[in-house]
Amino acid sequence: MILLDGKKLSEKILAQLKKQVSQLQKKPVLAMILVGDDPASAIYVRRKKIFCEEVGIISKTLKLPARTSEKKLLAIIDKLNKDKNVTAIMVQLPLSGHMSKNKIIEAINPRKDADCLHPANYGKFAQVDENYSVVAPATPFGIIKLLEEYKIKIEGKHAVVVGRSNIVGKPAAQLLLSRGATVTICHRHTKNLAAFTRQADILVVAVGKRNLIRGNMMKKGVVVIDVGMNRFGKKIFGDVDFPSVSKKASFISPVPGGVGPTTIAILLWNTVQLAHLDSRLDSVNPRRTSRLAKRAKK
Repeated sequence: MILLDGKKLSEKILAQLKKQVSQLQKKPVLAMILVGDDPASAIYVRRKKIFCEEVGIISKTLKLPARTSEKKLLAIIDKLNKDKNVTAIMVQLPLSGHMSKNKIIEAINPRKDADCLHPANYGKFAQVDENYSVVAPATPFGIIKLLEEYKIKIEGKHAVVVGRSNIVGKPAAQLLLSRGATVTICHRHTKNLAAFTRQADILVVAVGKRNLIRGNMMKKGVVVIDVGMNRFGKKIFGDVDFPSVSKKASFISPVPGGVGPTTIAILLWNTVQLAHLDSRLDSVNPRRTSRLAKRAKK
């Protein structure tokens, strides 16, 4: 069994991004909005800030009370959209129940969408994957980079994705499909989950339920990507029961230290891509800038 070291891969990606940022005329600025005091969300934002410092990206964290109204958050996003010094915007999810996640995401200018969640960006990605969109869904693209780093073959394999969220499950399935895998998506309504997971050559689990997947639910030699982040006390656990699953797996991503670091690295990769887009728009004839900006939003 080989551990898929996301920390090592993230360091490799960050080194490449640091070089790119050093060649830009102005440093990219990533604005991160954190609503409420969820401990896990706060940790994610702090880690993103640390990664930004390593690369040379300027990060700005806007911490808002949990009681912040949807109208107030939309106004803040609008202000960031208009701020020419802000390269990219991300809103830390999940949001409070009194807010519409879709409305908040759609309020972000697609040219500043660090998470690739805006329908304009996600739609381009879904059509022709990351080769068509400027940005890519951070966690799913990080998963692919992790598989590629360890030279794990995807083409012709049966990939089973447990979870159907727009953030991980669906785009992960899209990326695997575009690389030649036969993909099955399972979710909470799937009956006899083990019957599907035992068929997997590559198993991606992104549900948020500790020990959902155990060793008796898979075949020997499977590649396991655990995206789960479940906090119990001071410890973090994934969605798979690591002791039993690791005995069956040929490769497995640990929690923590697996998918998490690669997700942040790809978020910063997106930020740099948006900075390159800004640079290209700034360098063209002013008469063409408006037309290109409109095209970028489509």
